[in-house]
Amino acid sequence: MTVATIGGRDVQVDAEGFLTDPAEWDEELAAVLATNIGLELTEAHMAAIRWAREDHAANGETPTLRRMATAGGVSTKEMFALFPKKPAKKMSYVAGLPKPVGCV
Repeated sequence: MTVATIGGRDVQVDAEGFLTDPAEWDEELAAVLATNIGLELTEAHMAAIRWAREDHAANGETPTLRRMATAGGVSTKEMFALFPKKPAKKMSYVAGLPKPVGCV
């Protein structure tokens, strides 16, 4: 694992820049991570992120796009609007979670 300085603090990240310890995440860091990929967070973004973090804590896996739509109540269309092009990957990055299984 690598240590990166993001938002003025050191965090553990993997080779792709995803946080490896979800406990190092907070909403301030989310705003910085979002800015890094060209997003400005809204309450809709944060609702999806909060649900994904709760789901990850309960299940031990980052939710996939399909799970976000079926269990998280955020449609695939809405996920693409919130996190364009690679919604599950971008959402997990900003949420401080590992990249979802099956994401490239």
